[in-house]
Amino acid sequence: MEKLVCDGYTLCYSEHGEGEPIVLLHGFCGSSEYWDKVVPLLSGSYRCIVPDLRGHGSSDAPLGAYSIEQMADDVLKLLDELNLPKVTLFGHSMGGYVTLSFTQRYASRLNGFGLIHSTGYADDEAGKEKRLKAVSTIQSEGITTFIDGLVPGLFAPENVESHQDMIIKSKEIGYRTPPQGAAGVALAMRERPDRRDVISASTLPALLVAGEKDQVIPAEKVFTADHPNITKATIPGAGHMSMMEAPEELVKVMKHFLEQSLHEGGKE
Repeated sequence: MEKLVCDGYTLCYSEHGEGEPIVLLHGFCGSSEYWDKVVPLLSGSYRCIVPDLRGHGSSDAPLGAYSIEQMADDVLKLLDELNLPKVTLFGHSMGGYVTLSFTQRYASRLNGFGLIHSTGYADDEAGKEKRLKAVSTIQSEGITTFIDGLVPGLFAPENVESHQDMIIKSKEIGYRTPPQGAAGVALAMRERPDRRDVISASTLPALLVAGEKDQVIPAEKVFTADHPNITKATIPGAGHMSMMEAPEELVKVMKHFLEQSLHEGGKE
């Protein structure tokens, strides 16, 4: 992976393919490897930039609480380093929270954005309590125990048994998440504001993707706005991890969105 040092901290990323640039942001306790089945299907047509977000993968995991805004600023620094004036930004789950923060503050750097199994809603009180419990588990029982409890619920129930390879890969990625990184990001997600208004007010092309059997973020929390610039799609049979559960179907949706937004007037 390539390395970018910003503010004394190292952000790692990989690049694949040529063409219009797209950036793929992974979810909580994931890494750029979450997109391993998607990148080969997109990189024949687009330049795919895939970072390990702060606290994850091979990137540094500073001690202490993080913020979603910090993580979005990391993405901005990466775009500046690569001399990319505009990209299309896709975020899975937590990566979608980063995407919305980026869209809110740096819309001029985007051709469009997509939320993959993500939402503009903030955590409710139960969700905030769950974040604190996650931090407690990570600190008291370790990252392995936390990941073992987390991963099965990310997939559609029938896929947990029939696609053990996906479960094993997701766990292996999760096990490599630095504990202080997982804890710091859990606190960042807990404190994030409601950004449904970013989706509803944006004039940029936007893609909202839900999983038919997502047990983490149901479709009604994904599809929070309805405008001509918004494209909605539900991936049949997928849970929260369509990039692994149904990569061909997800890429079909993403390519259609990119063709519409970049080649039919969405790109300035």
